[in-house]
Formats: sequence, C-alpha cells, structure tokens
Amino acid sequence: MLTTLFQHSSLSLSARAVLATLAFCGALASREAAAQAAPKPPVEAAPQAVPGFWDPRRRPERPDLSRLTVIRFLTETDYPPFNFTGPDGNPAGFNVDLARAICDEIKVTCTIQMRRFDTLLDALTSNKGDAIIASMAVTPPMRARVDFSDPYYRAPARFVSRKDAVMPEVRPEYLEGKKIGAVAGSAHEAYLKAMFTDAEIKSYPDSETMRAALRRGEVDFIFGDGISLAFWINGTDSADCCAFSGGPFVESRYFGEGIGIAVRKGNDLLRQALNWALFRVWEKGRYTDLWLRYFSISPF
Repeated sequence: MLTTLFQHSSLSLSARAVLATLAFCGALASREAAAQAAPKPPVEAAPQAVPGFWDPRRRPERPDLSRLTVIRFLTETDYPPFNFTGPDGNPAGFNVDLARAICDEIKVTCTIQMRRFDTLLDALTSNKGDAIIASMAVTPPMRARVDFSDPYYRAPARFVSRKDAVMPEVRPEYLEGKKIGAVAGSAHEAYLKAMFTDAEIKSYPDSETMRAALRRGEVDFIFGDGISLAFWINGTDSADCCAFSGGPFVESRYFGEGIGIAVRKGNDLLRQALNWALFRVWEKGRYTDLWLRYFSISPF
C-alpha cells in the first residue's frame, strides 16, 4: 500500500498586499529605508513526502530482458484512483500508469486489460494475461496461488481526528480514556484492542458510519485504512472537518505485507524483470511523479 501528511504554507494574498504597501510607503520616505524594509520572499513550502519502498543499496540485477516481447497486464475495472476507465474509454489510474512506466523501462510492448477483480486470478492462471497490477495484497494464501513482485506500495493504518484536536504523534498512553472508532471485525479494530487497551473503542458496521461519527463528535479519533481516509479528508464528504493525527502504522501482522504485482507461479523471468523495472522507475523519480499526481494528500 505504505506515511505522513503535509500542509503547504505560504503568505496569503491579503498579507502580501499589506507588506507591499508598507514597502511602497517606505520607499517614498527613503530609498535606503525601503531597501531595508522590503519584505523577504516567502519560504518555499516543504514538498509532500512520498513513501519509498526500495533500498538504494539493494539494486536488483538486470535480468535477460531480450526474452520478453510483450507483457499483458490485467487490472480491475473500477477502483479509483488506482484503476478506472478514463474519459476516452481506455484504462487509467495509478496502477495503469505504473504498468506503462514499467514497460517503458523494459522496452517491451505493453497491453492492459480491465476485468472484474474476482476474475483476475483465473484469467492469469489460464494464460489470458501475464501479470496482475490491481492493488492486490500480498498474503500467505495469495502466495500459494501466484508469485509476487516486490511491494510497490502499502496500505497503512492511520488515526484521524477533528482539526482542532490534531496530535503530531499518537501513542497508546496519549489516548487513554479517548473514544476511538473502528470498523467492526477489521484488522484496525483488532490492532486497537491489542495495543490501545486503555482507550474506549467504538465499533461501527462500516467506514461511512465510522467517519460520520467523527464528524458529529461522537468519537475523538477514528482508525482505519490510510488510503481511503486520505481521500475522505480531501473530499466533500468530510466538510473539511478532520485531519490525520500521528504517523502511519504498517505492522505487517495486522496490515499486510504490501501490494505487489502478481505473476504465474514459477515465472521468475517476469517477476525479476518487474522488480528491476520498479526499482528503475523509482530511482528515476517517475514513481514520485505518479504518486504526487494521484495523491494530493498522502496516506503516509
């Protein structure tokens, strides 16, 4: 999936106007005074951090790419912003653009076919495609059926609070006695029950109900999937009520090993080629460009 959200800061239009007026008045009195009083340019805001899932010290070896002539990618039909049908009717989304970047690195023809998620594994095993790039989680049961590339993102867990109660860091002792909402039966609820034992955990039937409870102030925090929460925070449904508190939680025991590209069992050549290409896409900054294009608020 996969941390930290960042707020850009700059001078407002009205503030800049006031500063400009002061500088102008000073110039009338004295050129030297005006030069000394001229406002300093605003400091550039820190860029949004982009999660990195590759170690520059562990560069994958370049496999024999001459044996690859085409990669037939399979992806899901409707899981925006990762994969969806674009305005022109063609596949679009983060996964789709990443697949195209991979093919550019390997210098191989790339096709992308959209299918329902529940048909992707059968399509792969029946040789109707070569690789699934559809936000598929790497889990032990899935590893028994397919092989995976290295993870190319994670789905971190995050806390969200109302904007007037944001905490830069969240620890169990900080939330003692606080009301925390989670979806009933989820890994996020299980994590809270195991780690935040002094908090009051409120269970909800689904994410929408949980988020509405935070908006109404029925809970102090909610805890859930950072990706969906990032889009909620930045969307109209949140009514600009809330923001992330603390950083990401990525314990694999609860939140998975990450998201990888699936290939047929034993297809080591393609798996190694994908790992090599993913590293190159990240190393060249193309992964960062894609991430910033699709995630205006980072789930990390």
